[in-house]
Amino acid sequence: MKEVEKNLEGHGLRIGIVQSRFNLDVCEGLLASCRAELVRLGVSDDDITLATVPGALEIPVVLLHMADSEKFDALIALGAVIRGDTYHFEVVSNESARGVNDVQLACGVPIANAILTTDNDDQALARVSVKGSEAAQAAIEMANLLRDLA
Repeated sequence: MKEVEKNLEGHGLRIGIVQSRFNLDVCEGLLASCRAELVRLGVSDDDITLATVPGALEIPVVLLHMADSEKFDALIALGAVIRGDTYHFEVVSNESARGVNDVQLACGVPIANAILTTDNDDQALARVSVKGSEAAQAAIEMANLLRDLA
């Protein structure tokens, strides 16, 4: 049996990041940990492109544009949807996740989804460094896996 090994080598990969500006402290923390991990794994800072959007619902359309450009090996979605007192939390959480997945499946470009969905600010802040780093690893691993399978 041939097994494709996990590969976290980022040299030469071009990564696009779409980051929400809503809940900015959380999102900037996600970006900092994601960018640091990308660079640690060998992605050149010159090969990372960042686009910011107003909120989580705007992320998928920019991901779609980036995926269609064929300029990126993988994409990363960064955002934070924090529960409030209305049903809006469920709508934004569900629709942003659906949109990210729809883009990934339609375009064949892997997307690491690090749009946090939490009950409160403390939960979001507690996840910032881990989830940003995990998104970077997932993007690199998936870009390499799809290359190896081609």
